[in-house]
Amino acid sequence: MVLDWINPEDYSFNSFLLLERFQIRFMMESGGWRNEKAEWRRSIGVAMNANPAVKWYLKERCPECAELINEIAANAPMLTDAAEIRKAEIYALASVEDFVIYTTPEIMAEQCDFIRGWSKERLVALADLTDKTVLDVGAGSGRLTFAAAEKAAWVYASEPVGTLREFMRQKIGREGIKNVRVLDGFAAELPFPDDTFDVVMSGHVVGDNWDNEVAELARVCKPGGWLLDCPGDSERDMMPVVPLTSRGWEEIHYVGSFGKDVYIHRKQVGK
Repeated sequence: MVLDWINPEDYSFNSFLLLERFQIRFMMESGGWRNEKAEWRRSIGVAMNANPAVKWYLKERCPECAELINEIAANAPMLTDAAEIRKAEIYALASVEDFVIYTTPEIMAEQCDFIRGWSKERLVALADLTDKTVLDVGAGSGRLTFAAAEKAAWVYASEPVGTLREFMRQKIGREGIKNVRVLDGFAAELPFPDDTFDVVMSGHVVGDNWDNEVAELARVCKPGGWLLDCPGDSERDMMPVVPLTSRGWEEIHYVGSFGKDVYIHRKQVGK
């Protein structure tokens, strides 16, 4: 699905030098998000051949994909025409626009509908955050984190993308926020002991492995605490999330700021 979060012409192919290992692996093993897999392989191969430093970085950062990267590059032509190379770079950048925009988190609030169209009151209505210890899983640029920090005692922002972690840390320093801590972590492997948090929240994160991820959210949540799924508003109608409701999560529907259906969810943890 094309998200239209970036204009790929505004980005250098060197943006790939800021990708994380898990992003490179996902990108390479899936062969891109577009239907034209052959064109994607050709385009990224051309772009890597024209940018050997990027090719080197992708292999070194994600060694398990090094053989595949070499294969893609070897099967792509070595072009010298700058316009054709740039066309290939733009295709590759557009194919991973959600990863690319994370390299410029300051632009996310302007471009991403789920941030700019969202009201923090949607989160506040899901659970009482006052003086609670809260975990934001896949915190991104801090949409949920900083909204929760206005009421919570402590908010821990778990985010696996380094550029987004640094963006949140810069905001913390710039605004003198005292009750937020930022750290690395994945939804299925949270770096916390059992029963740590009063509230565990996320948005646009859970879904790669429903059983493992939901179980991990519940593991770090205290008995009687709350699990919250709070995606932002979208310019497209959202659909009910059956994998959550089938696991006992309460569904709350509202019409968002763009006039589209939005579904948010919560579940109280019983242990």
